[in-house]
Amino acid sequence: MRLINTLLAATASGLLLAGAAQAKTLVYCSEGSPEGFDPAPWTSGTTFDAASRTVYDRLIEFQKGSTETEPGLAESWEVSEDGTEITFHLRPGVKFQTTAYFTPTRDMNADDVVFTFMRQFDKESPWYEYAPGIAWEYFNSTMASSLKEIVKVDDMTVKFVLNRPDATVLATFPMDFASIVSKEYADQLEAAGTREQFNVLPVGTGPFTFVDYQQDAVIRYQANPEWWNGKQAIDDLIFAITVDAGVRQQKLVAGECDIIPYPNPADIDGLKGNADLNVMQQEGFNIGYLAYNTLMPPFDKPEVRKALNKAINKHAIIEAVFQGVGTAAVAPLPPTSWAFNDSLTDDPYDPEAAKAELEAAGVTDLSMKIWAMPVQRPYNPNARRMAELLQADFAAVGVKVEIISMEWGEYLAQSSAKDRDGAVLLGWTGDNADPDNFLGVLLGCDAVGANNRAQWCHQPYEDLIQKAKTIFAQEERKPLYDEAQVIFKEQAPWATIAHSIATVPMRANVTGFAQDPVGIHRFVGVDKTE
Repeated sequence: MRLINTLLAATASGLLLAGAAQAKTLVYCSEGSPEGFDPAPWTSGTTFDAASRTVYDRLIEFQKGSTETEPGLAESWEVSEDGTEITFHLRPGVKFQTTAYFTPTRDMNADDVVFTFMRQFDKESPWYEYAPGIAWEYFNSTMASSLKEIVKVDDMTVKFVLNRPDATVLATFPMDFASIVSKEYADQLEAAGTREQFNVLPVGTGPFTFVDYQQDAVIRYQANPEWWNGKQAIDDLIFAITVDAGVRQQKLVAGECDIIPYPNPADIDGLKGNADLNVMQQEGFNIGYLAYNTLMPPFDKPEVRKALNKAINKHAIIEAVFQGVGTAAVAPLPPTSWAFNDSLTDDPYDPEAAKAELEAAGVTDLSMKIWAMPVQRPYNPNARRMAELLQADFAAVGVKVEIISMEWGEYLAQSSAKDRDGAVLLGWTGDNADPDNFLGVLLGCDAVGANNRAQWCHQPYEDLIQKAKTIFAQEERKPLYDEAQVIFKEQAPWATIAHSIATVPMRANVTGFAQDPVGIHRFVGVDKTE
C-alpha cells in the first residue's frame, strides 16, 4: 500500500529542530518502507518496526530480548479454570500521545481495548475495511476462530471469551496486531469522513510519537514525554529508509547510521573487525522457504512438489546466499523451537530422480515463475540470487523458470492470491514461542489466501494442529506437532530452504540495544554515549 505524507515538512522540521542543541538523536537505517502505520492489518517486520514497536503498546509485552512475557497496558490478567475466559485488568493513568493532528481528552480505557479487537473481529464494523488493502491476516489466523466475544466488564477491565480452550491465544497478545489503538481518535476520523488516515497518521500510547513520514525516504519520531514507562533517553528517533544493504553498511561505517538491519553476509566479518562498531549475532528463530501454489496445477500434486524439491541444491544456495550465516532447513519449524521434530531427514539433492519423478507424474516442458523478494529479510539475505540458483537447478531437470519481483507491499499482497502464478520465495521469523505461530499461521486452512502462501489446506494436518491448540501441557502437544511435521514432509507444500543467524551491526557508542528473538527492532532503553 502506498502512503501519502499528509504532514507539512516544515511542521516536522520545526518540531525536530526545537531544542536541537540538547536533543539526542538515533538514526536507524531501515531496509524498506512500511505498508502503513496501523500495525494490525499487516504482516511485515518492516512495518512492525516502524509502527507497533515505536508508536504503540500491547496488553502484554515480551521482555526485552526474550519471548518471556510481562505486563504492559494490562497490569494483570487471569485465565479461567476451563481455559475459555481471559480477564485483563488495565493499567490506570496511561496517556495517548498528543500530536499535531490529535489531542486526547481521556486516558486509555476498556473502550480502546474493545475497539482494537472488534474492528478486526466484527465484519459489520465500519472499520473492518476502512481503507484499501486492509486485511486482518494475523488476527484471522491466530485468534478469530477461537474468539466468541469481548466483554467490557468496567472501564478498566476487559474479558475475552473463547469458543473453546486455546493454548495459543494468550501468546498472541504481545504480537503486533494486538497493539492498542485509540477509539477516541478513530471516532474523530470517522466524524470527519477520513478513516483512511488511521493507517497514515498513527496515535498510540507507546514510547515514541510519530512526527512525519517522507515516502520511501525517512520517518521521524520524538520521545513520548508522557509514556507510562518513562521518557526515553533518545529524544529524536529517525528511520532512514535505505533499501540497499551495501549503502546501509557504508552509512553505518561513516557514522550516518547508528544501527542497521540485515547486512550482506559477505560483509559481516569486515564489520566485526571495525573497532568503531559492535556486531550482535544470535541464532535466528526463522525459516526461509519456497512456497508452491498447491491450488494450481501441476503444483496441486504432492509428487510434483517433492520432485522439484529433489532438484534443489540446497548446500550451494546456503553457501552462495547465506555465506556462513545459514543452516539447511528440514522442517517448517526452526530447530530452536521446543516442537521441532528432530527425527525428520532433509530432502535429498538428486536431479536425476527429480527428472524421472516429474516424467512419471506426466509433467513435461514445465514453465513456472519464481517470485523473488525485493528486500532483505533475516530468513533470506538475497532473494534474487537465491531465485537465480533455483532457476539453474530447475533448468537442469527440464523446468523453465521466469524470475519476477515487485515493490515489497505489492509483493506481500499479490503473493497471497489463491490464483497466484508460480512459487514464491518468502519466510518467517516467529512472533512468539508457540509452534502454532509457524505451523498454524503459515500452513493452516484459516490462513489460505493470506499468510499461507502455499494455499495448502490438508485436513489430516489441520486436525492435528487444531487439536494441539486445545491442549495446554507442552508434553502432550509435542507428539501432535511431530506428526504434523511428518505430514508436511510427505505433502511438501514448501521447499524448506534455510534458517539464518540474525546479525545487527551498530555504532560502538550505542548502548541498551538487545537483539529480539522474534526479529523486531525495538528502541526502548537504547541510548548513545558521546
